[in-house]
Amino acid sequence: MIRLEDIQKSYFMGTQAIPVLKGITLDIFKNEYVALMGPSGSGKSTLMNILGCLDSPTGGRYILNGKDVSKMVDDDLAEVRNTEIGFVFQQFNLLPRLTAAENVALPLIYAGVSKKERIERSMEALHKVGLAERSHHKSNELSGGQIQRVAIARALVNNPSLLLADEPTGNLDTKTSVEVMEIFGKIQEAGNTVVLVTHEEDIANYAHRVVRLRDGLVETDTQKSSWQMGAGK
Repeated sequence: MIRLEDIQKSYFMGTQAIPVLKGITLDIFKNEYVALMGPSGSGKSTLMNILGCLDSPTGGRYILNGKDVSKMVDDDLAEVRNTEIGFVFQQFNLLPRLTAAENVALPLIYAGVSKKERIERSMEALHKVGLAERSHHKSNELSGGQIQRVAIARALVNNPSLLLADEPTGNLDTKTSVEVMEIFGKIQEAGNTVVLVTHEEDIANYAHRVVRLRDGLVETDTQKSSWQMGAGK
């Protein structure tokens, strides 16, 4: 589903190039559950932005579902983001004046979906995360965990093939983090590919594969055995 070939990314300060990714080669298959880990400055957030078509590499190729997105212009990248990718962020990024259902439906407005279908699909997505009964509540009427579940529903509403989560439990307590991670597990079991960035080992343990970055390169790429996955983290 994802093929990264020698992905490089540099940022420029004046004429000086600051390399962040120094040649990442990685395959991620359909329905995998992958955690990206690494210390601060390792390049994991930059790699996540490239996977999500929020940024483009300065070298190498990124093939997503058979399409070379590494050379696409901004409008084409926006189309890929809207149709192929769902995002979940640490900061939730919900609009406080909208209800849960209205927040979830936002991507469908941009996609030109009719109001009737928007309502149906937003309620279906909220049902998947166990929040259908809170659909008419606004952010200030929801707990932190419920807000993150609304954000997950919003990421799912376009039926993306890839779900990206950047530190999705960073603002949550331990109990709520467990609840949110169990939802990601159910999403992956339902057929989605899930890639998350985290610096927490206990969160990475929910994934079936852990890719560790250091200094802009893949340091280790570890697949859990079926026994480890069956043992429940």
